[in-house]
This record gives sequence, structure tokens and C-alpha cells, in this order.
Amino acid sequence: MKPAGVVRKVDQLGRIVLPKSLRKRYQMNEGDPVEILVQGDHIILERYRPRCVFCTSMDNVEEFKDRYVCGTCLGEMQGML
Repeated sequence: MKPAGVVRKVDQLGRIVLPKSLRKRYQMNEGDPVEILVQGDHIILERYRPRCVFCTSMDNVEEFKDRYVCGTCLGEMQGML
């Protein structure tokens, strides 16, 4: 991980503000979903991308009955019919 050199304080409600330069660089807009990940002592923010509920792949993912399924798993399920 590369430090951005920016320090922000957490407010009373636990919020922080991402600098405009970072939002612009990572194409994060108002209302975009953000995923919060924890890795050891680090908190990582990522733009949210849906993952397959079965294999956690992010490739070729489609929504099916309010869940996300990748093409590979969908093909395997169709082969079971």
C-alpha cells in the first residue's frame, strides 16, 4: 500500500472525508457504494464490485433473484438440470 500523504480526523458520527483528488483519481462519485475491508491492522476502502455468492469471482457477474452469480457458476448450475 502506498500512503497518500493525507490525514483526516474522524468526526462524531465516525465519518471521514475523502479528498477530492483521491475521489477523482479513483473515479468515486457521490452515492457510489464503497466496500470496507480489514486486513490485519489496516482498513481498506474499495469501490464496491459485486462478487459471485458461490465462488467470490468478480468476473462476468450478473444479478439473479437479488443475488450475484458469475457465468461459470451459472453454467455449472445449468449443467445440473
